[in-house]
Amino acid sequence: MTSTTRPRYPALVLAMLLLVYTFNFLDRQILGILAQPIKQDLGLSDAQFGAIGGLAFALLYAGLGVPLAYLADRTSRSRVIAGALTVWSVFTALCGLATGYWQLFLCRLGVGVGEAGGVAPSYALIADYYPPERRARALAIYSLGIPVGLAAGTLLGAYIAALVEWRTAFLAVGIAGVILAPIFLWIVRDAPREAGTAAAPQPVGAVFAILAGKPTFWLLAFAASFSSLCGYGLALWTPSILMRSFDFGLIQTGQFMGSLLLIGGTIGVFAGGWLADRLGTGNRGWYARLPAIAWLISAPTFAAGFLSPSPWVAWPLLLIPNALNILWLGPITTAVQHLVPRSMRATASASFLLINNLIGMGVGPLLMGRLSDALKATHGVDALRYAATLCLGFYVLAALLGLLAVRFLRRDWVDEA
Repeated sequence: MTSTTRPRYPALVLAMLLLVYTFNFLDRQILGILAQPIKQDLGLSDAQFGAIGGLAFALLYAGLGVPLAYLADRTSRSRVIAGALTVWSVFTALCGLATGYWQLFLCRLGVGVGEAGGVAPSYALIADYYPPERRARALAIYSLGIPVGLAAGTLLGAYIAALVEWRTAFLAVGIAGVILAPIFLWIVRDAPREAGTAAAPQPVGAVFAILAGKPTFWLLAFAASFSSLCGYGLALWTPSILMRSFDFGLIQTGQFMGSLLLIGGTIGVFAGGWLADRLGTGNRGWYARLPAIAWLISAPTFAAGFLSPSPWVAWPLLLIPNALNILWLGPITTAVQHLVPRSMRATASASFLLINNLIGMGVGPLLMGRLSDALKATHGVDALRYAATLCLGFYVLAALLGLLAVRFLRRDWVDEA
C-alpha cells in the first residue's frame, strides 16, 4: 500500500494544505495590523497603504493564477504549491527590508506572484482526495486557514511589532514559510489518478469555453468578488478603525481582532461546509442560497458594530458578521469544482479566483483608503469607519447575485462518474 492510498492519508494532505493556507493569510493580514507603524515610518497616506495592501498584491496574484493552475493540472499540484509557498515567503521576508513606498509595493507584488500558485491547485487536490458528499466539509476545513491565518497574523504582528519592530514581524513569518516548503513537498503527493489527467491536459481555452457558457459561474464569481471587496478591505483596515475609533494600542487591537477572526471565522467557515453538504445533497441550490443569506445578515451587523460607541458593544456585534461573511467559502468553492470535468478543476478554480481577486483584493482595500481620505475633512478620526460602512452595500449586491445563481445550479452542475 502506497502512502497516497492509506486510509488516513487524505486527512494528512488536508492538514498540510490547511497549514500552508494559514501561512498564506498570515502573510496577508500581518500588513493590516502593522498599518500604523508602517505608515508612520514610511510616511504613507491611507490611499497609498490601501494600494500596497490590495492593488499591489492583486495585480500579479490574479493574473498569474490561471497559468500556474494550468501548470498544476498538467504536472504536479503539490510541487506547484510548494514552489508558490517558497516564493511568497521570500518576498514576505523582503517586505521587512523595505525603506520606501515603491520598495514595499514591489515586495507585495512578489508576495502576490507566489500566492497565485497556492489556492487553486489546493482546491483541485482536495477534490481529488475527497468524494463529492464530503467535499464541501473538506474545503471548509481547508478554508479555516483564512480565519486562523488572519488571527495569527494579527496577534503575532501586534506582539512582535510592540516588543521589537514591524520589520522583524515580516522577517519572522517569511523565514518560517521557507522552512515549511520542503517539509510540505516531502509529505504531500498528488492523488494516484493524477497521472492520467496530467498525460492528457485540457487546453485553457476549453476550460474557459465551458465556464463562459454557464451563468452559474459568472453569478457565483461576481457574488464572491463583491463579498471579497468588503472582506479584504475590512481585513486590512479594521485594525486601524479600532485604533482610531476606540483609542486602542497595538496589542489591544491584536487581541480584539484576533479573537473576532479566530472565533467568528472558524465557526462560520466550518458551518458553511457542514450545512452545504447536508442541505446541498437534496437541493444543490443551497450551495448558493446559504451564502446569500449570510451576506444579507453581514451588512447590517458590520455597520452596527463599526458605528457603536463602545468596544464592549462592538465586539459581540462584529462577531456575527465575522462568522457569516466567509461562510461562502465551502459552498461556493465546491460548486465551482462541479462546473467542469475533474481534469479542469484547478484551471476552473483559478478562473474563479481571477475575478474574485481582481475585484475583491484589487478594489476593496484601495477603495476604503480613498474614501477615508475623502471623508477626513468632514469626519476626522472617524472617516475610516464611515468609509468601511459605506462599502458594506456590496454584501447586499453579492447576496442578490447568489440568489440568482440558485436557479441555474442544477442545470450547470457536472456529476462525477
